[in-house]
Amino acid sequence: MNIDFTKTTDGLIPAIIQDSHTQVVLMLGYMNKESFEKTVATKKVTFYSRSRKTLWTKGETSGNFLHVVSILVDCDNDTILIKARPDGPTCHTGNDTCFNETNTPAIDFLQYLENVIQTRKKQPVEGSYTNKLFEKGVNKIAQKVGEEAVELIIEAKDTNEELFLGEAADLMYHYLVLLAQKGYSLKDVTQVLEKRHK
Repeated sequence: MNIDFTKTTDGLIPAIIQDSHTQVVLMLGYMNKESFEKTVATKKVTFYSRSRKTLWTKGETSGNFLHVVSILVDCDNDTILIKARPDGPTCHTGNDTCFNETNTPAIDFLQYLENVIQTRKKQPVEGSYTNKLFEKGVNKIAQKVGEEAVELIIEAKDTNEELFLGEAADLMYHYLVLLAQKGYSLKDVTQVLEKRHK
């Protein structure tokens, strides 16, 4: 890789660490040529500590190593993006990230929502919109999916981001209800997609 460590007087360049699975940014550190070479050689992220003036491998005291999956360099050759697999919380405070974010993929909420819908089907809650849909049956649910799809298409032709994303969310929700009504789940659909991908 053509990384330019000479752009700064101290020879340090920023290294952004991103979870290779969730795509969540975990932390920012600094590397010099030596720490970068050690990172490549050991497949564990190693930084240069500006305060201690020495190399340090993330996780050497906590055990929460960052295992390198891939390394990218920006267009100016002076910033590194490392996609890594964390062994545990990245921040020294015990948080998942140094930006106090939870390191979970967005798909987790989709699975949570699907579980809520499936539970509503098995254990109805009075006044629940989801249960009202189930009570009306598959034809009404399918109709709602069609309506939401049309509304999404209409918003796609405009430039209002909020309305477009709102309609996309409405379609996704009603689609999950339809899957549950038919006795299926997202897993069944993803299995079909995986087979097609091969």
